[in-house]
Amino acid sequence: MAERRLFAGPAVRRLRRDAAMTQAAMAEALDISPSYLNLIENGQRPLTATVMVKLAERFDFDVASLGGEEVPGGQAGLRRRLADPRFADLGIGAQEVEEWLQAAPTTAAAFARLFDAAPEQTSETQAEPAEVAAVRRAIEQWRNHFADLDARAEELADELRLAGGDLYGTIAERLRTRHQLGIRVLPSDVMPDRLRWLDWHARQLMLNELLRPASRTFQAAATLGQMEAKDQIDALVAGAEFAETAAAKLFERHLIQYFAAALMMPYGRFLRACDATGYDLLLLQRRFGAGFEQVAHRLTTLQRVGARGLPFFMLRIDRAGQVSKRYAGASQSPLVDGDGRCPLWAIHEAFSRPGEVVADLVELEDGTRWFTQSRTVAAPGSTGTNAPARFAVCVGVDAKVAAPLVAARGIDLMRQPATPIGLGCRRCTRSGCVQRSMPPIGRALRFREGERGVSAFDFAGD
Repeated sequence: MAERRLFAGPAVRRLRRDAAMTQAAMAEALDISPSYLNLIENGQRPLTATVMVKLAERFDFDVASLGGEEVPGGQAGLRRRLADPRFADLGIGAQEVEEWLQAAPTTAAAFARLFDAAPEQTSETQAEPAEVAAVRRAIEQWRNHFADLDARAEELADELRLAGGDLYGTIAERLRTRHQLGIRVLPSDVMPDRLRWLDWHARQLMLNELLRPASRTFQAAATLGQMEAKDQIDALVAGAEFAETAAAKLFERHLIQYFAAALMMPYGRFLRACDATGYDLLLLQRRFGAGFEQVAHRLTTLQRVGARGLPFFMLRIDRAGQVSKRYAGASQSPLVDGDGRCPLWAIHEAFSRPGEVVADLVELEDGTRWFTQSRTVAAPGSTGTNAPARFAVCVGVDAKVAAPLVAARGIDLMRQPATPIGLGCRRCTRSGCVQRSMPPIGRALRFREGERGVSAFDFAGD
């Protein structure tokens, strides 16, 4: 059998130093030569399956951690951060990034952590709160796929299907019989500022009447998940080792909602439906009784080993372009980063075409292409208000793998003209853009007597 090749020199070096061993002593313990261990530690030789087994046996070491990414997003994530205009004059290439990750992944992770926590040097964005950034990093490290939660949700979904009836009804019956909890739908004026309220004293789950059927099922499923997936959720939260209680609570809420979506759209059945329908978003909504946003989020989670879906990202913005949800999943798309959005991207057009799925083929400055689909959604519980909250939810995937999408049929994804967009004006160095509202970071403004370009800003380097 061919042995697995894995370059993990820094991890082996740290393990040896933690054990207070010389290279000669560790080499003897692993039945290899000191010179071979030196090559492994310096990234010049891979770890074979044989050596990994010996590491596990003789050092009580979890070899699965050797394949983990210390930098959220891995090499692609690090390159994305270094593509910031603040580093444009350094000319950092892909080879340098790869060598940095191989030689010193811990320092690369430290850089990524500082970069993610620091505010961009621009008036159009503000740094994410520390607890939000910490939760985002935790989700990125898992690529928004939590196998234990998916397995438990799929098992429970099968049990509920055997019970018959609609999912909401079977969840309500399970809450009643197993947890002695009833469900009451209350008028909005009784619950003006709540969608869900679990009253343990009265043994009642109260739901706001403004919740649509899909949202009502989702809230009931979330309540069931709090109790029946508690062990899995608690283990994931504890493993994240957050410094702030608020971050732990935010992560817990994400996992509860993840479970609810997984219960409504069980992994195996949902992935088969995606393949069979060409990822038809509206058809998937109807088939699983879910909302557009719920389906969009679920698409970012399909990374089960041996049964992976397409690597989608998801973004939710308001009319001002502010981001309230973002999941990169396995896509590693730079479109989810930062708070600046390009006004040329059709995600904004969705607001003028409510209820319609707006598709767009976009191309970034580095030549990468993304196929995106955006649609407006109303905030849960906003129905009937004078000024209902509206968001645009976008899902996207690398154009190289977007051919199976029914929405992409008839489109030459790699040769057809695409919308040229940037990552917000302060991070975009495209010249001559009539939509530009600010010059890019790190570029000096240039003025020429007697001239006026199509853009309000002319800058050096274009």
